[in-house]
Amino acid sequence: MNEIQLEKVEFEPGKSFKLFSPRLRNTFLWHYHPEIELVYVEADAGIRHVGSHISGYTQSDLVFIGSNIPHLNFDYRLRSDYHQVVIQLREDFLGSAISLAPEFSTIQQLFKKASSGVAFGADTKALVVEKLKQLHQLSSFQQLMELIGIFQILANAKDFDLLNDDDMSIQFFLKDKIRMGAIYEYIDANYNRKPDVNVVAEKVHLTTPAFCRYFKRQTNMTFTDFVNQYRIDMAKNHLMQDRNITETCYAVGFESLSYFNKLFNKIVGQNPSDFKKSWISRH
Repeated sequence: MNEIQLEKVEFEPGKSFKLFSPRLRNTFLWHYHPEIELVYVEADAGIRHVGSHISGYTQSDLVFIGSNIPHLNFDYRLRSDYHQVVIQLREDFLGSAISLAPEFSTIQQLFKKASSGVAFGADTKALVVEKLKQLHQLSSFQQLMELIGIFQILANAKDFDLLNDDDMSIQFFLKDKIRMGAIYEYIDANYNRKPDVNVVAEKVHLTTPAFCRYFKRQTNMTFTDFVNQYRIDMAKNHLMQDRNITETCYAVGFESLSYFNKLFNKIVGQNPSDFKKSWISRH
């Protein structure tokens, strides 16, 4: 796969949203779609990759993604069992009511925030997780009513992060979606080896200096810093699977254990040993 995929979302007749639990852990699905999407996933550790934002999540993630923002499937490369709930909304979800009914004003603001991608914190997740898990037991009308209630909770949440700059999603031209998808795929396939900036620049038909400028503009990171961030996120996943630190260091592409420890501490805020101990003690 060298190009981003336009996902064609099929809705059941008479429904304004799609509720499902995809399982694509072995598929690198860098994709986009006009439909707005709410994703909840429970897993030991995974990759959150929305637009130009990339980070790791642990235990669970709840993200609201606006129309046509490219993103990676949240269950990619999950090693242990996981649970996922995905809700995709028609582009005209709630029709004109969302802009005309004052009761929907906070939800309308939430939908505007979605154009940047929104990740919610532990407090908000605690309020909506069981509601999301129980949706499949309800009738279509009850699901819709419950969804509106969930969106109201999300709209009033204080513990959230916007994942991209405000001007990112709408102006993210298709060629950039394709180009960044090819770059991410290359990094994912080579992070544990020696990713070569010259190779990836050629892959997307840019000179190396032009590629470096382009990549920094898209991600606010240098190519090397981005690869190291990716490696550390993957290292966290290994440590959560009770791998030893030395094995993890070399498995994700570092050649120096001392440098791995130093960089892990800088990015995560604690050294690998403390991170592993704290994770195991909670489980």
